[in-house]
Amino acid sequence: MGRWTQYDEDSHRLPEGMKRVGYDSDTGRYQFRDADGSLWEGPQGAEFGEMRRVGSAPVAIDDRAQDDDEEAEIGVASTRPDGYRPLATDVNGATFPRHTSRTDSAYRVILPFFLIVAVVLLLVFRLVHSSTPANPPESIHCSGTNEPYYIIRGDTCWALSQTRGCTVQDILDVNQGLNCEALVVGQAVCLPPPHRA
Repeated sequence: MGRWTQYDEDSHRLPEGMKRVGYDSDTGRYQFRDADGSLWEGPQGAEFGEMRRVGSAPVAIDDRAQDDDEEAEIGVASTRPDGYRPLATDVNGATFPRHTSRTDSAYRVILPFFLIVAVVLLLVFRLVHSSTPANPPESIHCSGTNEPYYIIRGDTCWALSQTRGCTVQDILDVNQGLNCEALVVGQAVCLPPPHRA
């Protein structure tokens, strides 16, 4: 509340004994009553201003009385003057709560947030672990003095035999079932030891 808001109230703005008693929304004017009971009307569209005396106030229709009659016909308890209306009750007099459970409503609001966080974490986890090769190089045990070798791009049986100083048949003898026409990058093969010249 502001420092000077008390000066915006009727008790400070209206003359002594004057009281605001109504508002006509059709004309946009406030009605006031002074201490001797005469009615005054304010300027159109203004809450305060120069007032003029009027003979009578516009007729007000009390809709609350009509509403109370209709509610009494259907068995609904009437409202109090302050606008309070009791909750609906069943035959035993127990009230029906507006919401059946309030504890799960907080979880319903925050559940999508946790789902989004979980999806993001799964994507980050997948991204971090996808940097490792999907198929790690297979391990191979080579017999005797033969050495394991992993095929790289551009390798052929002929090029391997030339670098090792052996024949293609020597490589095929060490690797039973090896197809030199279908070598795959990362494939493990055994190569005979290099021949020294």
